Amino acid sequence: MVLILMRVIKRKKGSKEYYYLQHSFRIKGKVVTREKYLGKEIPVIIEEIKKAFEEKTSKQELYKKLEKIKQGFQKEWKKYPESIKNKIKKQISIELTYNTNAIEGSTITLEETREIIEDQIAPNKPLKDVKETESHSELFLKILKNKEKISIKTMIKWHKELFKDTKQDIAGIIREYNVRVGNHTAPDWQEIKKLLKKLIDFYKKNKETNPVELAAKTHYQFEKIHPFGDGNGRIGRLIINNTLWSAGYPMLIIEYKKRKGYYKALQKDEEKFFNYFARKYLKVHSKYLK
Repeated sequence: MVLILMRVIKRKKGSKEYYYLQHSFRIKGKVVTREKYLGKEIPVIIEEIKKAFEEKTSKQELYKKLEKIKQGFQKEWKKYPESIKNKIKKQISIELTYNTNAIEGSTITLEETREIIEDQIAPNKPLKDVKETESHSELFLKILKNKEKISIKTMIKWHKELFKDTKQDIAGIIREYNVRVGNHTAPDWQEIKKLLKKLIDFYKKNKETNPVELAAKTHYQFEKIHPFGDGNGRIGRLIINNTLWSAGYPMLIIEYKKRKGYYKALQKDEEKFFNYFARKYLKVHSKYLK
């Protein structure tokens, strides 16, 4: 969407005058116009209203694209026999497991991930990395099957299943100490339970929000809380895909080779992270927009 014009216009009805905010923009070569009623006078905070109106209009157009992606994906997905669906899920599991673990420092390559998951062949790599590859794939496939509701209990259960064989001292345990991640100082440990409750309340209250936006913002808030001693990124990315899949949307894999853009986006505010996430989502699933 390209902004062409944002202006205040005046209309007369009888002897009275009324003001409207008119927003014109171009989509696929066509000029589209939206209007917002302002009242009998131009508000003092007109610049703030302009900004909010532009953002709202932009989001409405974005939501249409995201809904089109969902419809295209569902139309395609329904064509596959069950055995092919299971095969595709396993392939997604391999790609997601490799990328999400690599972001967190795993030494397992994509091909080794495939051998571990499909052929049960363990490479000559640290046992911890092999175990976490197996656990992540098993957990991910279980999540796709169950479409669990996001809750504090669910997050703890996922964390325990993911690290039960490699990090028994922190698996499924909310941290009781303070941590710093890069330039980000995570909230004080005494605030975590309250913040997680607030996060779940946000998730429940925004269930009618577009699932792509809900997935992005829930992930962002979860990463800022950083409730576990380790493995927060992996749990956060599982939250993303559980939210998308449960709502019928195709999933999104944050690629290891593009992790710098992901890290950079997480350092910004929530709305800017969503903008990054939405752009990436549209690009990855652009075939459904044609």
